[in-house]
Amino acid sequence: MSETYRHILGLRAIRNYQERPIRQEDLDRVLEAARWTGSSKNLQKWAVVVIRNPDQIGRLADCGTFTTPLRTAAVALALVQEPNTREFDTGRMAQNIMLAADALGMSTCPITLQRTEDTARVLGLPPGWTCRYAIALGYPATDARPSRYGGRKPPEEILHQESFGR
Repeated sequence: MSETYRHILGLRAIRNYQERPIRQEDLDRVLEAARWTGSSKNLQKWAVVVIRNPDQIGRLADCGTFTTPLRTAAVALALVQEPNTREFDTGRMAQNIMLAADALGMSTCPITLQRTEDTARVLGLPPGWTCRYAIALGYPATDARPSRYGGRKPPEEILHQESFGR
């Protein structure tokens, strides 16, 4: 089994982080993985706002529920979409960020920001740009454990052949 495949199967959201800054070279590598994400027609209709200031991270966390991992992370990455963009490409970028971070010994947790108008104001987004998702990023705490929701449904519940229900 390849190392890449092991990383994909082993990726878990971790919500507890060490209280230390992210090394700049580690952050640069994660952001480079984000930049190289494929997108529909290679339009790359996204941006990433890197937030290190704990007060600004707190303001961003206030834009959603269940955002405690953001509040304790060394860095928050706000995934911003240009107007009239599909979220699929943003999801692909999020997964690249999370896999790259894991490969570099960091942990991540994806966060949904439900109050998008507040998020746009906090981030100073241009009109029409949105941010529904952020990623908490940090080095895992020594006692960090994956979410208790880490199991997977059996294949027969989610895989269908040729049409749904078969």
